[in-house]
Amino acid sequence: MVAVRGDFSAEDEWHMRHALNLARAALGRTAENPSVGCVIVRDGQVVGAGATAAGGRPHAEPQALAMAGEQARGATAYVTLEPCAHHGQTPPCTDALIAAEVRRVVAAMCDPDPRVNGGGLKLLADAGLEVGCGLLENEARKLLAGFLTRHEVGRPFVQLKLAVSADGMIAAAPGQATAITGEPALRRAHLMRAQVDAILVGAGTLRSDDPMLTCRLPGLEDRSPLRVVVSRALAGVPQDARLFGTAHEVPTVVFTTPAGRQRALALKQRHAALGIVPLAADAAGDIPVMAVLEKLAEMKINRLMVEGGAVMARAFIAAGVVDEIALFEAPEKRLGPQGVAALAGLALEDVLDGYQLTQEMALGADVLRRYERA
Repeated sequence: MVAVRGDFSAEDEWHMRHALNLARAALGRTAENPSVGCVIVRDGQVVGAGATAAGGRPHAEPQALAMAGEQARGATAYVTLEPCAHHGQTPPCTDALIAAEVRRVVAAMCDPDPRVNGGGLKLLADAGLEVGCGLLENEARKLLAGFLTRHEVGRPFVQLKLAVSADGMIAAAPGQATAITGEPALRRAHLMRAQVDAILVGAGTLRSDDPMLTCRLPGLEDRSPLRVVVSRALAGVPQDARLFGTAHEVPTVVFTTPAGRQRALALKQRHAALGIVPLAADAAGDIPVMAVLEKLAEMKINRLMVEGGAVMARAFIAAGVVDEIALFEAPEKRLGPQGVAALAGLALEDVLDGYQLTQEMALGADVLRRYERA
């Protein structure tokens, strides 16, 4: 029988937080699979721990069980998502837990995958294990937001990242690359890149900033996400942009319409590793935001960061698909009325009215505020 909320102790919560931290550290590395953490505890001592491996396999549970060895017998397994019960590229995690003779399994939440969705917990209970579910579920859902959004809504979880001056500008003038925040904020932004599966910019940002969109934190250089450029016609997009020239090192794709076909073919001839994704344009000739998101979902992208620029940010806001806003603010810097407004005509304050503040931290002279859809 599945336990209800309130059946859990303070010790249970402590170990589940450990499992959640393991899962958090694996964000951005688990491909289409969810980032899951598992902790095995026997007689109050952690005897095994693991998280979903890079690429999505092995899963967290078999890794934690391997570490625990014989000490898993009679232990409690804390896992941030219901153990899988189906045969995929790996055997079911439920089988591994049963074979290890674990006494009890506590899951933070059920798996929405229709191949599981309560079936894993039932198998465990039918095998005689004590089963609990719902411990720190809200925290788990936030951590698994990408996986859940892709399965339940059919698109990736969308995080909009903005760096604005005190007067709400993202650049000193149109087409001019402008450093808004300082080094501590930049390092935090690079950490955020390491935690997503894809990062997206428009053609304007590519022209003005020539960004790399990689994670350049020491030790995390291999955590750079898929890089996505969206441009309906690729007009004015430099063929020697750094994103294109490094596509053989960091996967990079370009979304465009039939209007950009010839330029896209020229790019592909010059940069063979570059991916080209053609999409139909809407009545205005633009690429529909939902078409981009649906295609990324087909590519198994769970978490997407939209990083630039103002027109692209406005398009995603207008489409109603921004789940979180990460707002880096430089309170000591003002760029004046000639600057580029953050949302291309939309008032940032009005947009934030539809979100609730969930985190605020000082980063040197700058501030990061994170907002979730209300």
